[in-house]
Amino acid sequence: MSELDKRIPQLFALVTEALAGATEALLGGETRVGRAVVDADHKIDEITSELERAVWDEIDASPVSGAPLRHLVGLLLILPELERSADLAEHIAQRAVNNLGASMSPTSRGIVQQMSDVALQMWSVAADSFTEGISRAEELALADDEIDELRDRLIEESKRDSMANETASQVAMLARFYERLGDHAVNLGRRIASIPSLRLSL
Repeated sequence: MSELDKRIPQLFALVTEALAGATEALLGGETRVGRAVVDADHKIDEITSELERAVWDEIDASPVSGAPLRHLVGLLLILPELERSADLAEHIAQRAVNNLGASMSPTSRGIVQQMSDVALQMWSVAADSFTEGISRAEELALADDEIDELRDRLIEESKRDSMANETASQVAMLARFYERLGDHAVNLGRRIASIPSLRLSL
């Protein structure tokens, strides 16, 4: 791996930490943890911007073509997926800061925990895929089917009379946030499989 490649796992770790912290804050009523996740999002934005500039600097520094160019372009496609995923974790944390978890039904809280568990596992798989240079796209796709099913269950739960309308609408948004985190993990798996120097075993 190049020096650029070695820094990408740092972003995977930060996104995973943000997601875990956001869910903990939401379901545990830990508003302080939620604020910490929100405040830390700018760090991910800064690292992403720094790495994007570094990739472009490498492209501009000398003529690049073939596999090396495709590798750098692959990194440019991965970085926005990581940044958007961090934004989704921040959105969840914002709801925790507003103490949404306390108003949620027990069933909806349980489904959110399940969605978070699946999403965190997907992100672990995606991070390992990048580090090891091994495609795990099929595994990620199967997990994404599970998170989609949980999304549907959570949306159905939000339509019941067990929560106030405002809470229900926010819970439906949570379903979308976690679903999108799964989608980004799947997208990352596909991007990783297309990076020439990381295609060790497809």
